[in-house]
Amino acid sequence: MSSAIFNPTHRHEEIHLAGGGTVYDMKNLAKLKLLDANAPEGMKAFWAFDKAAMAAGAIPVKYKELIALGVAFTTQCPYCIEIHAGRAREADATDNEIAEAVVVAAALRAGGAMTHGTHAMKARES
Repeated sequence: MSSAIFNPTHRHEEIHLAGGGTVYDMKNLAKLKLLDANAPEGMKAFWAFDKAAMAAGAIPVKYKELIALGVAFTTQCPYCIEIHAGRAREADATDNEIAEAVVVAAALRAGGAMTHGTHAMKARES
């Protein structure tokens, strides 16, 4: 498998840096071919793993893509959001389902803050 799975057919979004230049330009994903060329065994293993992980199994592809979107929202990866939003839609995910994935991701991030906040609390001894 090649990096062609990351060749988005969706719009090319860019995020500009304050001092000039662009980061998170979807066109950067073409550089995955450089990783393929310079680390062929590791990248071959990655592509095989990615393909196997996202293939239909006990969990249908649509749900895997919604899971991937939830992870992408929490890791805040614009590449992953763009790619998996498109794939989720290709797998017939609706805007309602994607919106609920956003809310689930937000709830988990908030829940993590709450539970980690308990480490900052001290019980007063009587």
